[in-house]
Amino acid sequence: MAEEVVLPIPNLTLPQNLYVLSNPALKRLHENARSKLLEGIKADDSKLLAELESANEQELKRLDERLADAEKTEGETEISDALKAKANYLTRIGDKDKALAAQKLALEKTPGLGSRIDIVLTIARIGFFFGDTNLVTEYMAKAEKLIDEGGDWDRRNRLKVYTALHLISTRQFKRAADLFLDALSTFTATEVISFTDFVAMAVISGALCLGRVELKKKVISSPEVNQVIPDLPLLGDLVKNLYECHYDKFFVALAELEQSVLVPSRVLGVHARYYVREMRILAYTQLLESYRSLTLDSLARAFGVSVEFIDSELSRFISTSRLHARIDRVNGIVETTRPSLKTMQYEVVVKQGDVLLNEVQRLSKVLY
Repeated sequence: MAEEVVLPIPNLTLPQNLYVLSNPALKRLHENARSKLLEGIKADDSKLLAELESANEQELKRLDERLADAEKTEGETEISDALKAKANYLTRIGDKDKALAAQKLALEKTPGLGSRIDIVLTIARIGFFFGDTNLVTEYMAKAEKLIDEGGDWDRRNRLKVYTALHLISTRQFKRAADLFLDALSTFTATEVISFTDFVAMAVISGALCLGRVELKKKVISSPEVNQVIPDLPLLGDLVKNLYECHYDKFFVALAELEQSVLVPSRVLGVHARYYVREMRILAYTQLLESYRSLTLDSLARAFGVSVEFIDSELSRFISTSRLHARIDRVNGIVETTRPSLKTMQYEVVVKQGDVLLNEVQRLSKVLY
């Protein structure tokens, strides 16, 4: 039973807090991040406060002695346990090179399929911790292969969470949303993300990628989301106002989400501007699809912005073919246009081509 316990190492809250501390624009969050960072260090090893190197050397010496004894007098299982103990300690203290070497050795010497999957997922977590995308990609592929050979239900579901996190970190929101939402009712991967943060990721990605019917069914009416949404009121406002077409309130929630959730996130910060832009386009599209024409004044009122702002923003999105409409500035009217069948087919081909290219790039990283 002991080998089934998944240790939360490396501690992925630490790089998040370090990310906040290293960003001058997030000064308002520095004190809290500093406090949590120190708490994390204390929780992982209290001896680090007195003398980091000495404490580590002593513990590693003890682990090496345990391994030597196992190799002399005990069997394969005990040797594997000793190797994993050393590898996990190196992983806990954040020594990337030595931790990877030790985990790979433990992987080589560990016979059980379940334990091998756990080691591979630990290496993937090391990749998440250090922001090493290539390492994450390589070992996620290895985990998927091992699980296909006979991984159990729990490990299969944990892999969904790891994959979803990797996808959203690389701006693949649609595929990430599918996995986040699929794993909502089976979530157990607390070693890589808290359930509250997991639900937040599911709502954020789902709001962008789901149609109104699916948004209602899979997010707004989800028991798992409703369990956590009181702790995430901003996300509740975002999806509720988008679904109910309260666009002025939606814009306010989106702006607050950008500053309080997206920008401070190590995973989502780099995608914040992209996400906000795409959500605005989604809201504009949702409203425009209901009418043949609207006045600029009514659009501005609906979104709680000025006529000048709505004119400028719609012009930009129309010129890049992100919105199917045209603006009659003389009469102050926005007329919706429906793309031809050929245009729609072309857009489908382009989108499918993007998905195919992403798959090819992912496979090429694994192979080479």
